[in-house]
Amino acid sequence: MSKPVLSVKNASLAFGEKALWHGLNLDVAPGEFIAVLGTNGSGKTTLMKAILGQQKLNSGSIEIAGKPVKHGSRDVGYIPQHRAVDASTPLLARDLLTLGLSGHRYGIPLHAKRDRARVEHILGCINGFDLARKPIGELSGGELQRFRVGQAVINEPDLILADEPLSALDPAQQKIVADLLDQERKEHSAAVLFVTHDVNPILSMVDRVLYLANGSYRIGTPDEVMRSEVLSELYDTEIDVVRNQGRIVVVGTTNHDHHHEEEWT
Repeated sequence: MSKPVLSVKNASLAFGEKALWHGLNLDVAPGEFIAVLGTNGSGKTTLMKAILGQQKLNSGSIEIAGKPVKHGSRDVGYIPQHRAVDASTPLLARDLLTLGLSGHRYGIPLHAKRDRARVEHILGCINGFDLARKPIGELSGGELQRFRVGQAVINEPDLILADEPLSALDPAQQKIVADLLDQERKEHSAAVLFVTHDVNPILSMVDRVLYLANGSYRIGTPDEVMRSEVLSELYDTEIDVVRNQGRIVVVGTTNHDHHHEEEWT
């Protein structure tokens, strides 16, 4: 059996009296795709920060490839939530990819020729040649996210953390971005933790769901976790999970940014 890419052991994190999650145990295998779900404030993004070494745990441990997490690890690729970029930002789209290779280095690049070849390869993967010379402030939301995916995977990391990368994108762009991530994990056995409010665009890729709520969690396949009795126990209130024509509707959760009715497929 392969060693876990990511191993979270008895991890707990709280801010004051509010426990985001406690006793979290999670081993992620190479190539595994895990959707991280839960309402706002449940600690999804904070979990990403803890794995990135940006947020200290109250207790427990996190290891990547058997080593304690550290800030700026090349073993981890990160895709942030989509945010608009100022149109006057001078950085070119191609340079955004280059930062994925050289952003952690100091001084003269040691492998300039190899790096250029890698940038060309990623441009092909994300269909980005026509956009490479554009300032990133002129890219559409979907175009920018494609380059952010490229930046995250250009070092062929063991683990990819994606924090709601499909938010604010139309369905066509969502599919492009999700397919890029799926391709990377299949070609390089990269594990993916994918934070989302809507699992529909990625359900065919998902191996397991990590659902965070009320300081606790559930982990399992989508069919194991996305059930009325499981979520009702997790939230300590009645939650209805309704399946209709291949779609799953979760009714009863509270989400300040989205409708109270959350849909999953």
